[in-house]
Amino acid sequence: MHKMTESSQRSRMPGDREMVFMMAMVMALNALAIDSMLPALPAIGEGLGVVTPNDRQYVISTYLFGIGAGSLVYGPLSDRFGRKGVLVPALFAYVAFSIGCGLATSFPILLALRFGHGLVSAALGVIVVAVIRDLFSGDAMAKRLSMIFLVFMIVPAIAPTMGAGITLFASWRAIFIVLAVMGVVMILWLRRLPETLRAEDVRPLDLRTMIAGWATVTRHRRAAGYMIASGMMQGALYGYLNSSEQIIADIFDARSWFPLVFACVALGIATANFSNAAIVERFGARRVSQSATFAFMATSIVQIGVALSGAETLWMFTVLMMVNVGLIGFIGSNFGSIAMEDFGHMAGVASSYQSFAKTLLAAAVGALIGQQYDGTTLPLAYAFLISGAVGLTLVFWAERGKLFTRPGTAPKTPF
Repeated sequence: MHKMTESSQRSRMPGDREMVFMMAMVMALNALAIDSMLPALPAIGEGLGVVTPNDRQYVISTYLFGIGAGSLVYGPLSDRFGRKGVLVPALFAYVAFSIGCGLATSFPILLALRFGHGLVSAALGVIVVAVIRDLFSGDAMAKRLSMIFLVFMIVPAIAPTMGAGITLFASWRAIFIVLAVMGVVMILWLRRLPETLRAEDVRPLDLRTMIAGWATVTRHRRAAGYMIASGMMQGALYGYLNSSEQIIADIFDARSWFPLVFACVALGIATANFSNAAIVERFGARRVSQSATFAFMATSIVQIGVALSGAETLWMFTVLMMVNVGLIGFIGSNFGSIAMEDFGHMAGVASSYQSFAKTLLAAAVGALIGQQYDGTTLPLAYAFLISGAVGLTLVFWAERGKLFTRPGTAPKTPF
């Protein structure tokens, strides 16, 4: 049988809706591996003899560090062997590590396996971005990424409920078995995805080529600025993820409400991604994301004031987190799209390196924020403000002091 041509492969490409949903579900496997753990952290700590409550957060942060470290290699691999040729083996490894985590007999072993789990799961986010960059560019790419994040955010909204529900009827170990089953389902679905890497964009797999690609991204002022800024904003989100269970359970004495509160906050970012997909092509990724960064800082100041007042309630905290985490929805995908604008010829390497840099930074910032938890919401509120200020400063530097512009237009005032 003759080899299928590139044009015939592309003619069998899933429709826009199915592609968005498929890529969202690939990314959602990462969200499930993080957020379904949150309500089970006390049970994991108790089952594996964890003494210090803040140490339970490492179940989340070690996975995130694994994602960051692994992100560096999957882009070059997918540029050489194709997006699908790397994604499917990574999903098999995801299934294997899920089972391994479910069988862990000690906390150090679990953390080691979680790091490995994150290491192979890094392929999921990197290759999704590369696939979309293969097919779209500019604001059209930002729109698709926003749509993917919109569908993707449904999973974080329900993942804690899933984790809590599983622990009602089985051990926390069963959560990892469910993750393995979902990985198998995704492997079967990806049989419908043809290869999106064009033959002319295949790059050789050698260290010199990879270092040259990394250096190109690093020296690119705009890409570097938005990449690091994105890492800071993502770090604020990770800080919330690390400490959210303790905040809800300890400060507000509402452990049973945790899945609902988490779902409400996830609804904020889902709404933002839906809105971003609708407006980004009209106003431009820069105007939307930069305006959202200013709003993020303003909301953080309100959070600090409420926390200092001593009158903070669970629902005040939830509403403010919905707003601020929602604003990250206007920031993350647009920052990422801007950082990738000039790398269509090397999307895999660029996406991989940017994911590596920003995820490691975000994991470190998020772990630092989480470890500052002191029985109040103040450390999280201060961290949000600092992350926003640093992110805005980096964007200002990346754009050479010209904010709220669009490519090919003169500087304008905010819309």
